[in-house]
Amino acid sequence: MKLHQSKVEHLNQITAYDQESVDVNQQHYVGSLIVLPDAVHPWRPAQFADLQAQDFELLLEYQPELILLGTGSAIQFPHPRLYAALSAKLIGVDVMGTGALCRTFNVLVAEDRRVLALVLHS
Repeated sequence: MKLHQSKVEHLNQITAYDQESVDVNQQHYVGSLIVLPDAVHPWRPAQFADLQAQDFELLLEYQPELILLGTGSAIQFPHPRLYAALSAKLIGVDVMGTGALCRTFNVLVAEDRRVLALVLHS
């Protein structure tokens, strides 16, 4: 699905997504990703079943105020022990489908929030 881009020119916006990929500022990415307002990085887990506590702990270095976890077309909730390190630092983790993640990320970036999006495709 294509998304309408906002007027945020100097920060990342998710411009399209499908079952296996996302486009950030019209650049196509396949696989699991960490999307920040100013950077895009690969993320280790290939699918939801691969999630480990270390995958979430490494996110602390980015100092987000909020993390969005997109789990594909079906919403799947990780066990809270997996993201306990984030909870201990009062960093919220919101789980949603990938489409909702894309729209929410774009709105929060436009509001100049320090949001981090985690994109899983399965």
